[in-house]
Amino acid sequence: MKSDARLLLAGGGKMGGALLAGWLARGTPPERIAVVEPGPVAATLSTRHGVAVLPDLAALPPSFRPEVVIFAVKPQVMDAAAPPYRRFADPETLFLSIAAGKTIGYFRKQLGEAARIVRAMPNTPAAVGRGMSVCCAGAGVDASARALATSLLEAVGEVAWVEDEALIDAVTAVSGGGPAYVFLLAECLAAAGIASGLPAELARKIARATVAGSGELLRQSPEPPEVLRQNVTSPGGTTLEALKVLMAADGLQPIFDRAIAAATRRSRELAS
Repeated sequence: MKSDARLLLAGGGKMGGALLAGWLARGTPPERIAVVEPGPVAATLSTRHGVAVLPDLAALPPSFRPEVVIFAVKPQVMDAAAPPYRRFADPETLFLSIAAGKTIGYFRKQLGEAARIVRAMPNTPAAVGRGMSVCCAGAGVDASARALATSLLEAVGEVAWVEDEALIDAVTAVSGGGPAYVFLLAECLAAAGIASGLPAELARKIARATVAGSGELLRQSPEPPEVLRQNVTSPGGTTLEALKVLMAADGLQPIFDRAIAAATRRSRELAS
């Protein structure tokens, strides 16, 4: 879905840049977008995408009134970055934040109680249009504002919503960190292949292609993961022997349970 809303993007790093590329690819006119990015990536953004890239908010032309302000700066600099945008906090402007650990309540303190805020947690596959974003809406965010936020985030992947903001901590643990866990799986698979005698380069190539191909099969197939797993597992075969280890009482599931619980706790700590 193409968006013609005027967009003000605060932060043009990896995630902000991915969103920008996604919007333009979907047909949003470059003149409808302004980017505030003081870092060295600014010149690249301007040259590559043909959008206005500003060193700070003071450089924004008075005639550019954003309908959506998207916060894509690092959470640790948000205390300084967010307050200048308070001037846009009115019923006509939606604030969309992708900053981890920064709650809707936090933005109300920075922007004022009248601010309409959507908090979203995307993940890094957004860079290739295969991201997953989960959103939660603050007070005053109506159905049309939700639809607009959904459209903007769908430019880089799939979108889901939760009504309970506390669930964003678990989303951060599962989805936000999920790509790292998958990459670790590829590392471990390659290392196990090397330990079994495969040449290192071949083991890494096999692991990369297997993880990437399996992910694409999972994406395209209507079957749930457990059915796809069963389809690969022949009775009495080699895969079954490996799965007896991986699915044992001390196998992958309890490890993932502990890992996600740890990441969820840390997300809550960062938000407090």
